[in-house]
Amino acid sequence: MANRPLNVGLVGGGKGAFIVHPHQRAIHFDGTRRVTAGALHADPAIAMQEAANWTFPLQGHPSYAEMIDAQSKLPAEQRLDYVLIVTPNHVHFDPAMRAIAAGIPVFCEKPLCLDLREANALVKAVRKAGLPFGLAHTYLGHWTTRLARYIVRNGLIGDVRWVDSYYVQGWLATKLEATGQQQATWRTDPKLAGGSGCGGDIGTHALMQLRYVTGLEVEAVSAQLETFVEGRPLDDHFTAYCRLGNGGKALVRASQVCIGHKNDLGIEVAGTKGTLRWRQEEPEQLVVHLPGQPDRVYWRAAISAGDGFLPKDKAIAALLAEPTVPSGHPEAFHDAFARLHRFFEADVRAWQAKKPLQYAGSGYATIDDGWTGMAFLAACLKSSAKKGAWTVMPAGVARGA
Repeated sequence: MANRPLNVGLVGGGKGAFIVHPHQRAIHFDGTRRVTAGALHADPAIAMQEAANWTFPLQGHPSYAEMIDAQSKLPAEQRLDYVLIVTPNHVHFDPAMRAIAAGIPVFCEKPLCLDLREANALVKAVRKAGLPFGLAHTYLGHWTTRLARYIVRNGLIGDVRWVDSYYVQGWLATKLEATGQQQATWRTDPKLAGGSGCGGDIGTHALMQLRYVTGLEVEAVSAQLETFVEGRPLDDHFTAYCRLGNGGKALVRASQVCIGHKNDLGIEVAGTKGTLRWRQEEPEQLVVHLPGQPDRVYWRAAISAGDGFLPKDKAIAALLAEPTVPSGHPEAFHDAFARLHRFFEADVRAWQAKKPLQYAGSGYATIDDGWTGMAFLAACLKSSAKKGAWTVMPAGVARGA
């Protein structure tokens, strides 16, 4: 049974939810994982109805508590190997804690939870249990993000001086939540989303991209959380000027009121020897600018090591072996999700075999990354309340991507 597909249980995802669908496609991507159970809605009756009408057969449960409690009564081959939490932010903490207590690994949508108090409790529980916990920062799953990480962390563009990491959208440029639109309604409600709207929803992605690619931590912030749509209780525009651990500076910025922007996440890293640029809406390529040379445009699966810029070593060889389809056959959003679940599966299997976790910190965002996101939001909220005063990041958890 060691090679059987992993069983995955869904927490949330019913009644028109969006993010569950790319996740479940990613889970089934390789044939080594499968969704077998779900507690798909907070209302027990709706949860069971959604399960009965799901796109493929799964065992429905009226609540996530019941789904998790049922695991100990099942034969080993039928138990859940991990749970996937795809609920609004206020329903991340409790199902995660219940799963951890039951000894079930967790893969959770971002941000980690509502606030730093919950984040501290989750970190403590995960470390005590010693099990895999992943956070769904989707864009780390793009192969070109992993190439960018290799280039920057190996010093190929020199010491990092400046980073512009951003995520810009336009879908909340009007008061969409007033129409009852599901995705807008919970994201603009402090009780459901937490203390920051735009910052928590997409600013944390920009932060994670910065940390993952550069390996640098934010030490202090000068932030402005702004609301442009009248009557909206949470920020829809987020700007944080950051001091990095190496003495460099960064801008982490996000907006949901910029008409014309769809899902414009990107990063530019300026080093002492060159600059790297990458955009999620053009995920197959990244660009490297070197002084006195033509721009280098690298395309996924059409790259050669030892080209005068990229060296030949084991790390780049392993990276170049990763793509599953030839160049010119674009990987994108669903492939990024699949890569995250693939790496998380490897850690779940390693953990089940009582072996060291293989990809923690390089294949997906971890519990410590989730904590750092919540600490960053806490510092930005504090700074913004003081009109952008420089604010040191909270201490309390050892950080490192």
